[in-house]
Amino acid sequence: MKFFIFLVLALLSSMTSFADDDKIYINVGQAKVKKSLVAFPPLVFLGTPSVAPGFKQVGGDLFNTILNDLDVSNLFTIIKQQAYLEDSAKVGLTPAPGNPNGFHFESWSKIGSEFLIRGGYKMKSPTDLEFEVYVYYVPQAKLVLGKIYAAKASEARVTAHTFSDDLMKALTGKRGIFRTKFVAASDKAGNKWKEIYVMDWDGRNNIQVTNHHSISLSPAWRPDGKTISYTSFAYHPNLKSRNPDLFTYDIFTGKRFLVSSRLGINSGSAFSPDGNSIILTISKGEGPDIYKMNVEGDNLEKITNGPKGSLNVEPAVSPDGNKIAFSSDRSGVPMVYIMDADGSNVKRITFAGRYNSSPSWSPDGKKIVFAGQDKDHFDLFTVSVDDLTDMQRLTSAKTTSGRNANNEDPSFSPDGRHIVFTSDRTGKNQIYIITTDGTSERRITVDSHNYFKPKWSPYID
Repeated sequence: MKFFIFLVLALLSSMTSFADDDKIYINVGQAKVKKSLVAFPPLVFLGTPSVAPGFKQVGGDLFNTILNDLDVSNLFTIIKQQAYLEDSAKVGLTPAPGNPNGFHFESWSKIGSEFLIRGGYKMKSPTDLEFEVYVYYVPQAKLVLGKIYAAKASEARVTAHTFSDDLMKALTGKRGIFRTKFVAASDKAGNKWKEIYVMDWDGRNNIQVTNHHSISLSPAWRPDGKTISYTSFAYHPNLKSRNPDLFTYDIFTGKRFLVSSRLGINSGSAFSPDGNSIILTISKGEGPDIYKMNVEGDNLEKITNGPKGSLNVEPAVSPDGNKIAFSSDRSGVPMVYIMDADGSNVKRITFAGRYNSSPSWSPDGKKIVFAGQDKDHFDLFTVSVDDLTDMQRLTSAKTTSGRNANNEDPSFSPDGRHIVFTSDRTGKNQIYIITTDGTSERRITVDSHNYFKPKWSPYID
């Protein structure tokens, strides 16, 4: 999907044109980030209603998507519209005195607003959208961001996510996560099948991408954000039975490729940072061990060697490619371990509980999140790779019947500030996200189905 993004060339002479390139307004590197007050008045329709009768729906999609992005970022407190001192529908998107009908910064500084977002849109045709938006730093009466986005009206939500990403970059110096996606297995297809689905990070545009009429599970993203791998119990006519085979699938072209159909387990795959290798668990009729191969399924190398009778599963490759985290019951019960990429220097990093699994690395490689069994249920925990005493519980929830809910299958966002996971607190395994300090939790999927092993995509360009 392509957007033609045009920078606003003519800015008003009465104000600073742009923020300095290295200016950081919000430092997300701090342990605790103070939320900034932001005013986001309703978008102004700048076009002719008769050109596009559906303009209100388009405007609503733009506004509500941005509002949700701002909320989920956990960086802003949205000022309620009742507090506004100026009717934004009666003034321009740019300030006075440069714009004779422009807004006045003092109207926004008086209510404590640090940032002001003014936007408008028009429809050049029923299918063509133009979104004009400005972001101001109110204390200095300074323009931080000004752009016009041109896209199809059907792409209003993606346009909004694109702006939100640009806003994060302008204010924090770091990329936003709002065009990222989740991939997960789900039983939505019915008939006790599990198929693979790809959706926007906010749960919208939930699309089924497999149709094996079988059990498909354990999806993973290639670092380019275009390809996924997954395992499906595919039918082998010559054997007259099903085998857990590994596939890759290009989510943009729809091309599918059978990578490994070795007899036995071919599952739990993860890509190397360069995207050229796949790390996975293969059994070949023996105890499950971790192997490495190229994306065509060739050049198979064994990484773990037992011990005999033990399971070595769920490999997760560190961001620099030098380490692999994995789950193993070699100590008697499943625990999380890390090792060098060649299988040497195996180190156990979890010791508490009866069952620890599903490790996922933070993007900076400093922490691992995992699901740990605590008495009768699973919760999410993070542990510092360099200080195993630095462990934090992230989740704790009850089901509607009052029992402890299971929170499992964690995966870090590409900016390292959020974690996606599943929870059965509603009676169904639904997808949730939580900040990495455990302070802000949000449900993503809201339906009557079950989801398994969600993985957060890398940044998607």
